[in-house]
Amino acid sequence: MSEEFEIRNKVAESGLINFDLTDLVPKGARKGIDLKDFLFMEMILKEKDFREKVAAIDVEEYHGAYVYVYNSAEAIVPLWAYFLITAKLTSVTKKIVFGNREDLEVILMHNAVKNYDFEEMRGKRVLVKGCSDKEIPENAYIELVEQLQPIVKSLMFGEACSNVPILKN
Repeated sequence: MSEEFEIRNKVAESGLINFDLTDLVPKGARKGIDLKDFLFMEMILKEKDFREKVAAIDVEEYHGAYVYVYNSAEAIVPLWAYFLITAKLTSVTKKIVFGNREDLEVILMHNAVKNYDFEEMRGKRVLVKGCSDKEIPENAYIELVEQLQPIVKSLMFGEACSNVPILKN
């Protein structure tokens, strides 16, 4: 092929950093624990029964998992109940939180964005990928902008062929 018709990748030559937030999604199983399963008739917490059910939890089932604890019953559960379950599982889980699956994902992405070293992006043009197969909590994008705004030359969102400029420093 002659030099006149050389195919060039202008995006690669531009120095643009493509950043995919899905790369920060922590890997590992997500498991939920519904406190209703620990209640008498799914309505009342009896301390002795509750403690026995917590003691019977097979911790290996939660080994290396991200766990969310929730209550789908319309029962009032004392805070110490969450303490007991957390104390039982903390040594084997990667993270345990109160809330639903979405709450867990928000917390995981918060930690991932806060702990990521963005120094390689200092003074650079950054394009945050817009489309993904994985569901990313919207809050992760907000926190990403908070981290990138003070250090990047420019920030864009979308794809290289079609992006939305966000800011220029």
